[in-house]
Amino acid sequence: MRTPRSDPRDRHRRSLLEESDQLLDEVEELRLRDRRRVPPKLGEAIERLQLKAGRGDASIAPASLRTAHELVLSVQYRLMSGNPRNQTTGTHLGRGAGQATVQALAGGGSWKQLVLPGPSPSGPDEWRLNVHATLERALDRWTYAQHHAAQAARDRSGAKQALARARTAWSNYWQLKEEAERLLGTQT
Repeated sequence: MRTPRSDPRDRHRRSLLEESDQLLDEVEELRLRDRRRVPPKLGEAIERLQLKAGRGDASIAPASLRTAHELVLSVQYRLMSGNPRNQTTGTHLGRGAGQATVQALAGGGSWKQLVLPGPSPSGPDEWRLNVHATLERALDRWTYAQHHAAQAARDRSGAKQALARARTAWSNYWQLKEEAERLLGTQT
């Protein structure tokens, strides 16, 4: 069995955390100097970090230092919640366990990002059922979004936005699936 430190995914997660720390230091230095705009090179580095951390189509190059600060912190939060030694469900920044957020999509529109439920007061068996139900819901939402993306492509109307929605839905499902496997210790 691999120890968490020898796991290639954990090494990648840790290297991204180091990179995000360096970027956060740069952002904070600029903010201390009362700068407001993100230099192009720093903006590109933050966008690359988001891509490497799995943000895909949702990655953006920030214009303001405030946005840059929030983006780097949100990447760090996701990376820290992926710690294999942390056996709790992930939450979105500023949200409690099980509370979804809404994500803006490239090309317009938004998508509700599901999260796994927190521990159930009814016990671990109830929690496992809730986790599996959330995974089923996330997969159903992707299927729905995929159907609409295919229809939009056939109709030649709104295909870009529908495709962004389907990609975001898949990404949300896959992240939940990986988190559930980590927490349950099984293939879901």
